[in-house]
Amino acid sequence: MGSGSRAVEDLALNPDFWRGRRVLVTGHTGFKGAWLSFWLAEWGAELVGVALSPTSTPNLFEILGNGRRVRTVFADINDRVSLARLMAEHRPEIVLHLAAQAIVRASYQEPVETFETNVVGVVTLLDVVRQVPGIRAVVVATSDKCYENREWVWGYRESDRLGGHDPYSASKGCAEIAATAMQRSFFAPYASKGHCARIATVRAGNVIGGGDWAEDRLVPDIVRGSLGPGGEVKVRNPGALRPWQHVLEPLRGYLQLAQRLVTAPDGFDQAWNFGPDARDNRTVMEVGKALVAALGVGRIVIDNASDAPHEAHLLRLDCSKANSRLGWTPLLRFEDTIALTSNWYAAWKDGEDMTVFTRSQINDYAPAGRAS
Repeated sequence: MGSGSRAVEDLALNPDFWRGRRVLVTGHTGFKGAWLSFWLAEWGAELVGVALSPTSTPNLFEILGNGRRVRTVFADINDRVSLARLMAEHRPEIVLHLAAQAIVRASYQEPVETFETNVVGVVTLLDVVRQVPGIRAVVVATSDKCYENREWVWGYRESDRLGGHDPYSASKGCAEIAATAMQRSFFAPYASKGHCARIATVRAGNVIGGGDWAEDRLVPDIVRGSLGPGGEVKVRNPGALRPWQHVLEPLRGYLQLAQRLVTAPDGFDQAWNFGPDARDNRTVMEVGKALVAALGVGRIVIDNASDAPHEAHLLRLDCSKANSRLGWTPLLRFEDTIALTSNWYAAWKDGEDMTVFTRSQINDYAPAGRAS
């Protein structure tokens, strides 16, 4: 095997790397966090998590039985005492930070709480991390909305200007700045005698998949409407274009990046975009129609509320950096993403064993990473 092949192999997602690895996942009761925790547990990682209690009924955390898979502390990310105690007892090697207030419209109702969770939470986490020896990698999830959105037709690169019109988007731009400031001030290789943990931030697009029941998010709203008694699906901003992707796609990127931060971190402790191929960007209406068709029930109604808060119309990501340097590329087309998502909800509605079903979706997505 040549050196080029060896380099590609080193960047690939490796389940053996995670077996027995001590990992802390924040926000593991949320949609992305529940998928990530389940995936890592399947691979035999030793998991602990800190998060708020699930806010919806049903919720993916309970459906997948993750309470039995993850040693859980229910606490706010800014509860420094609980966070420090958990890290001191568990001594994680890797921290995957997904805890967030993740809803744009909710940020208009609760701007203070949004900034406290999304910005101060990052600072609190990293300040606790630097007190705990042995942590080698921290991946901080922010959002594609961290960029100053100028409604460009081309994708934003990691070097583009940060910003945000609404409190949520601004909080994610601030989270990026805060993470970088903490990294340069207290962590190797930037700070003299800094903590050894390498830190990277990850910016994913609009993530969808089975098991999301959050309020004011497109797919859960479509599922609730389609499967509800009236069968009516209300859609806002039907022409808004977004980089939709299945939840497993960015999570694979987070895991590949974390592996690299542990094994060969130089040049990888940076910001990274993870989004779909440009040809798979779709409007809100296209996603709505595709999901309703896949579910086989429901009808779409346009919500033309005049008092709706501002939301970006056009957003794309340039993921060439992850493609070329990390070896990460999307595995799913838009049609695959819709099928995986609708099939999950249909199986749940039919009363199937969702632990088995979710495991099969992960195994089909990444067959090389099947649990032994």
